[in-house]
Amino acid sequence: MAEPKTKKTAISVKAFVSEVENDTRRKDAESLVKLFQKLTGWKPRMWGPTIVGFGKVAYEYESGHTGEICVVGFSPRKANLVFYYGGCDLKSKAASSLFGKLGKHKLGDGGCLYINKLADVDESVLKDIIELGLATQKKLAKDKKWSITSE
Repeated sequence: MAEPKTKKTAISVKAFVSEVENDTRRKDAESLVKLFQKLTGWKPRMWGPTIVGFGKVAYEYESGHTGEICVVGFSPRKANLVFYYGGCDLKSKAASSLFGKLGKHKLGDGGCLYINKLADVDESVLKDIIELGLATQKKLAKDKKWSITSE
């Protein structure tokens, strides 16, 4: 079985964020660390070289594939801020309503949300999306008997 590409690392979140080259993206990342911490109650950890994640879910699929990943998180990439918001059902009424009110954004095939900068979106709606993703992950973990921790 293949090893997961994205693993928790010992990289400092503060150091990573301070090295983001684009001033707006760096300031947005600093704000997002605070927002995610407030919403989750968890400390940020680096997952791979570029994902600032919160919490950890240990999963096992029916195929037997196991792994660990952050519950929710984001990455301040060169082109966009990328959000990993817990895989909420994009077709659900709650998600559709939120994404319709968010502002300028794109959704990726893999369940990722892309925005250019925080100023492009309604931050209260973004907060609601993160909370919906967090709730979705917690429900999925409970249903599948997966483990969620604050690591």
